[in-house]
Amino acid sequence: MSTTLHRYAAFGAALFIGAAGLSACGANEAEGGSGDSASGGDSQKIALLLPESKTTRYEAFDRPLFEAKVAELCEDCEVLYYNADQDEAKQTQQVDTAISEGASVIVLDPVNGAGAGGMVQSAQDSGAEVIAYDRFIAEADYYMSFDNETVGRMQGEALVEAMGDQGGILMLNGSPDDPNAAQFKAGAHSVLDGSNVEILEEYDNPDWSPENAQEFVTDQLSKYDTSDIQGVYAANDGQAGGVVAALTGGGFEPDALPPITGQDAELAAIQRVLAGEQAMTIYKPIPIEAEKAAEVAVALANGEDVGETTDYEGVPSFIFDPIVVTADNVADTVVADEFYPVEDICTDEYADACAEAGLS
Repeated sequence: MSTTLHRYAAFGAALFIGAAGLSACGANEAEGGSGDSASGGDSQKIALLLPESKTTRYEAFDRPLFEAKVAELCEDCEVLYYNADQDEAKQTQQVDTAISEGASVIVLDPVNGAGAGGMVQSAQDSGAEVIAYDRFIAEADYYMSFDNETVGRMQGEALVEAMGDQGGILMLNGSPDDPNAAQFKAGAHSVLDGSNVEILEEYDNPDWSPENAQEFVTDQLSKYDTSDIQGVYAANDGQAGGVVAALTGGGFEPDALPPITGQDAELAAIQRVLAGEQAMTIYKPIPIEAEKAAEVAVALANGEDVGETTDYEGVPSFIFDPIVVTADNVADTVVADEFYPVEDICTDEYADACAEAGLS
């Protein structure tokens, strides 16, 4: 994987400032999600709509990487940015605003992919083309994401291996409104259901929140002895953090936690992996996805060819490969790709764990 592709990803805020300096088109943050144009004129307008901010990747990586790449590729392009805060009705209004602002391309990561067809139709009726970003929308013109069933399968395989294919687990999935969550869940079940691991309780977290995950696991600790819970499937790192908080608050020692999975390679999760508090996470090189989305959006805005695609359920798509991260390969993945600098990972609290992993 090329380091160059990831060089923008030091941190979101710095990247956003840098993007504004790269080009007069810059990046337009819609105050209060309004999408008001900062520059006006005859610029090509590209709308980026993200679903929520509780998952740190969206504001820290997806948004600034996308904006920076658009600025690099297109001096006459303007990005209209919106975040729905997990509110489907709000996102519908934001799409309407983007249309009224004249967006010719809408990059949409839906709160509810299955219910996003109306938004897509409105955009297409206005003459805009829609890229379904990260979450599938059957009616979109294009789709890009990682192989989500493979993500779930990798998580399931890592958990079964860490548990020696035996014992009871709690299973925390993502939101039932998120089509990706269903794919992660299906991939994980394809492994877990064929193993000797027993799913004690399963929970579909309606907004992916760490708080809900912590509450769910805390409730289970009143039903099961700590010895009964020998692993936890957490569909993403935010939930994994809630799981760790619940377990350490409910009788588990921090250095004797059961194997816990995760996804998104959040900074706190990488630190937990190094410290032995989380067994693994899934690294989805967001720069590849965000920058490709920007490239396709600019091509569409300029009436150019988007390049070779693959078919995913009838939609021309770009599908990327996820990577399992454990303590053994942090240096070769997120550090080698400059996704996080070592000094951000290896704070004083994690100095010993970093030294053991060969990070300095």
